[in-house]
Amino acid sequence: MANKIYSDAASALEGLLFDGMQLCAGGFGLCGIPERLIDAIRDSGVRDLTIASNNAGIDGEGLGKLLRTRQVKKMISSYVGENKEFERQYLAGELEVEFCPQGTLAERCRAGGAGIPGFYTRTGVGTAVAEGKEVKSFDGQDYILERGIFADVAIIKGWKADESGNLIFRKTARNFNQPMATAAKVCVAEVEQVVPTGSLDPDAIHLPGIYVKRMIVGAPYDKKIEFRTVRQREAV
Repeated sequence: MANKIYSDAASALEGLLFDGMQLCAGGFGLCGIPERLIDAIRDSGVRDLTIASNNAGIDGEGLGKLLRTRQVKKMISSYVGENKEFERQYLAGELEVEFCPQGTLAERCRAGGAGIPGFYTRTGVGTAVAEGKEVKSFDGQDYILERGIFADVAIIKGWKADESGNLIFRKTARNFNQPMATAAKVCVAEVEQVVPTGSLDPDAIHLPGIYVKRMIVGAPYDKKIEFRTVRQREAV
């Protein structure tokens, strides 16, 4: 079996990046994002990217780094409200955006990974989401056709992996990482630790190693928080 572990993010992405490619990126806000891989994509200078991700990070963090360097041509996203640069580029006509309801986005990635080219859903019927899409009636209800997503490369973040690429996510960092991993020709994962093959409980594995082609150990992480809200201390 070929060694899946690479020394750093740049070498793990070597030969995979090209202008105009499509990426699937795991993460939710700043939770479970592949930080080292995003930095390597930024540093590579690749341009005109189409990225499918729940959101685009925040200003200057996560995928927001690629927006700041103008490397993104189009975002396929669910929620983008925390990124002012995203908003500015979109309103100025500098960034294409395909808004997609969160559940629909997850299913589009799952479908793409399963080889399903499209599916019908009621979500978005009668809204801007349905514009330009086929509408079909089933049992008196309208449904819109959504296409599966299958990208050139998926970048994901995991907690622990074995040397074969079997991977465990930690708590809410599981989010979009799992469906994104299956929805691309090549999945590159960054993890916090790697253990010998066979040392993970098979029942605890969230993503089988067959989906993971390349890995890096990215730790340590700062694990940033988007918003820190605390209760005001009451006067004694």
